[in-house]
Amino acid sequence: MAGGVSTPELVNAVNDAGGLGVLPAGYLTAEAFADRISEVSGTVALNLFVPGPDTGSPAALTAYAQTLAGDAERLETPLGDPRWEDDRWSEKLEVVLDVRPDLVSFTFGLPSASELARLDAAGIATSATVTTLAEAQQAAALGVSMLVAQGPEAGGHRGTVDPLADPATDSLDTLLSAVVPLGLPVVAAGGLGDAADVARVLSAGAVAAQLGTAFLLADEAGTKPTHRAALTDPRFTSTTVTKAFSGRWARGLHNRFIDDHEADAPLAYPQVHHLTSPLRAAAATAGDPEAVHLWAGTGWQRATPGPAADLVAGLRR
Repeated sequence: MAGGVSTPELVNAVNDAGGLGVLPAGYLTAEAFADRISEVSGTVALNLFVPGPDTGSPAALTAYAQTLAGDAERLETPLGDPRWEDDRWSEKLEVVLDVRPDLVSFTFGLPSASELARLDAAGIATSATVTTLAEAQQAAALGVSMLVAQGPEAGGHRGTVDPLADPATDSLDTLLSAVVPLGLPVVAAGGLGDAADVARVLSAGAVAAQLGTAFLLADEAGTKPTHRAALTDPRFTSTTVTKAFSGRWARGLHNRFIDDHEADAPLAYPQVHHLTSPLRAAAATAGDPEAVHLWAGTGWQRATPGPAADLVAGLRR
C-alpha cells in the first residue's frame, strides 16, 4: 500500500509472523525507496507502479481545477501542478536490480519484455496485478512468474493495465475461476478480511491470499490518523470506486469530495493525483475525512487494530 501505509515496520512484522510483507515504491524517490528497502528483514518483496500513457487533456484538467477552487479556498491551500510523470520508473527499476529482492510485483501495467528479461537474469521472481482474464493472458504471455488476481472488491487503486478502461466488475471468485486454469501461481486479492476468506480463495486454486485493508489499523501501519478514525466512524457506511482524487479508478469510503467531484474528474493519472494532493494533505492535517481519500476495500468493517502479528495469526487460523 503506497503513500506511507506499508512501512518497513509493517513489512517486517508481517514477515516475522509468517506472512509476506510487500514494500511499495509508489510516490517515493529512488533514494528513499532504497533506504526503506535497507530496513526490511527476511524475505524482500517490492511493488512498483508501471507508468502508463499520458491520458490527460489540458482543457479537461483546467476545467477540473476550476471545480476544485472552492475546496482550495476552504482548506487555505493552493492546488498542485497537474503534471504527468513516470514515478521515476527507470531509477526504481535499477534499485530493484541492484538490491535483487526475492520478488517484485507490478501494478498499473506490465514491464517490457527486455525489462522482464533483466529481472529474470538477476534471479528475481516477478508478479503482475491483473483484473481481467485478458490482462492475465497478456501477463502470462510476457513470462511473469505469478499473477495477482485483483477483484473489484479491493481497496485503493484498481490495477487495470489500460487506465481508460472501465473498472472490471466481475467478483474476485469469478476472476479466480477464469485465471487459475492458465497454470501460473495465482495470488487472490480484493475484499478479503478474515481466515474464512483466505480458506475460500485457497480452495478456489489460489496459492496465497493478499490483504491490504485488513492491515490499515495495524499498530505498525503508517495509516494517517484521519484515515484511521474514518475506518471506525459510523457515518461512513459504504465504499465506492472513484477517479475524483487521482484520475485513476480506486475504491474508498464514500465521502463528500466524491459526491462533489466525481462527475467532473477526468481519467488522467497522475495529473489529477498531483492536482488534488495539497487538498488531501490539508484535509488530513485538519482532520476532515470528507475531503481526503479514504482507501478501503469492501471488507473494511472487519479491520481491527492491534499488532500485525496478531492479525496474521488470525488469518492463519
